[in-house]
Amino acid sequence: MNDLRVSLIQGATRWHDPAGNRDYYGDLIAPLHGTTDLVLLPETFTSGFSNDAIDKAETMDGPTVAWILEQARRLDAAVTGSVQLRTDAGVFNRLLWATPDGALKHYDKRHLFRYAKEHERYAAGRDRLVVEWRGWRINPQVCYDLRFPVFARNRYDVERKGGLDFDLQLYVANWPSARAYAWKTLLRARAIENLCYVAGLNRVGTDGNGLHYSGDSAVIDFLGQPVSECTDEEVVVTTTLLASELAAHRERFPAMLDGDAFALKD
Repeated sequence: MNDLRVSLIQGATRWHDPAGNRDYYGDLIAPLHGTTDLVLLPETFTSGFSNDAIDKAETMDGPTVAWILEQARRLDAAVTGSVQLRTDAGVFNRLLWATPDGALKHYDKRHLFRYAKEHERYAAGRDRLVVEWRGWRINPQVCYDLRFPVFARNRYDVERKGGLDFDLQLYVANWPSARAYAWKTLLRARAIENLCYVAGLNRVGTDGNGLHYSGDSAVIDFLGQPVSECTDEEVVVTTTLLASELAAHRERFPAMLDGDAFALKD
């Protein structure tokens, strides 16, 4: 593993304005060419977190999928974030994972936010995603997934290279400031228990429902310590994750060897 440069794009997503948001976030990430390996955009970055946005959900051959693939190509980096996407099985809160070679993977948010009635309008995903990128194994998840440690668990398999499922866990979010303490606490918990880096990317500003977002995006190391933290403002921050320090911690403190074996079921 080489070191990995991760860029947090903490922006104020425009309400129900996909074209405007593509322009907005495109301008924010354009200067990152050649200086990053991975770019994180917020949850539902083309619309804000809105049940009403379902009516204008795009398909996989729509403009946002084409846009994120083009950004990955231009930046020579992986680009990820979630949008509402319509399929034959329903509309998903779908995280897209685009790479410079034109490859595209996705993860459909498994845990739908009942408190905001997301589960009444959107379809739930089932399977988690682990991708390999520039020597790192990465597990991307979406917002409310952060509250469910079993689904997030970094399982150990002695037959797998490196043993653990992943080295970096990502959360892209629209997490309101009223619950900011939970956001900050759970990011640290996931990093400590999973012996990995965690990057959490949240938005800022006030959305069309009047909810305020305080950002608090962060990169947390395997000890639960912040490597970088954002406050309540639009900002682009790039942080380098140190592969040698992660490997040394796992060798020094191999808690994964004492973990419980299990399999996820529906």
